[in-house]
Amino acid sequence: MTLDDTAADVWLPIPADEIEGLPAPGASGLNYRFWDGGPDFPADPARCAFYVVPYMKGEEIAVRPLAGMGALRVVQTLSAGVDHVTPGLGLLRPGVRLCNARGVHEASTAELTLALILASLRDIPGFVRGQDAEEWRSGFYPALADKSVLIVGYGSIGAAIEDRLVPFECARITRVARSARTTARGPVLPLTELAAELPRADVVVLSTPLTPETRQLAGADFLARMKDGALLVNVARGPVVDTAALLKEVESGRIRAALDVTDPEPLPAGHPLWHAPGVLVSPHVGGSTSAFMPRAKRLIAAQVSRFAAGEELVNTVLTT
Repeated sequence: MTLDDTAADVWLPIPADEIEGLPAPGASGLNYRFWDGGPDFPADPARCAFYVVPYMKGEEIAVRPLAGMGALRVVQTLSAGVDHVTPGLGLLRPGVRLCNARGVHEASTAELTLALILASLRDIPGFVRGQDAEEWRSGFYPALADKSVLIVGYGSIGAAIEDRLVPFECARITRVARSARTTARGPVLPLTELAAELPRADVVVLSTPLTPETRQLAGADFLARMKDGALLVNVARGPVVDTAALLKEVESGRIRAALDVTDPEPLPAGHPLWHAPGVLVSPHVGGSTSAFMPRAKRLIAAQVSRFAAGEELVNTVLTT
């Protein structure tokens, strides 16, 4: 493609010619530069006006070019959470919009949430071990039907999780978020009511963003309030859970856990969570499915098109 020295740069973690619907380079006043977190920048960061953050490459890479991006106007993540970018926002001039990837990960994350719940309740890991050992492990196992489920964090992902829970005939689904509101499915309770709801839930799903308020939200007091035999499912961020406090509870056998995210992450070899009783670990793959790339490309094309046309962006979570 022809690059225009007078045009602003858009940094993309996917080659531009693989994204259908992007405005034409040059004519749109934009140049496209491919950068997926490699050691060398694709161009002078000072020319970048629109930065799409490399996906799942961590905070160090996400933040690395920000200090040099003096003309930046938009930071677009490809994740629902933005905690890997926020530490670098102080490097930016006022007025830069930070947008997340609402609409990209809901289906995949909700699917995995249901998979983790069902696998944990029905002891699918035990069946796999039994198959490896050629053991027929028959018996009665817990079902999701008639269970009470508590969803902590009720944004678009939390709502998508509930959509998939409904056909499983749960006895009760309770929603808790930062502030109270009403949805088509029913009321969302404020975090101030979380402590009272925890003892009533058979399954507690964490789908909240990682913020200073939610860091180690599931600490010793939170976990102690969960009923005996309850299941904690974390598809949010690892630091939402106090790992040391969780280990004490699961090692006692009082509760179980299914974790797509951990603290630390990646979980190192030898960490006690790997072999803790009643714990199922998946390697942060809530959004890493075949559904990701088509949705991510559509979001990028739509956002860059809005940017080029001077239109309002969607998914803006804050402005510096």
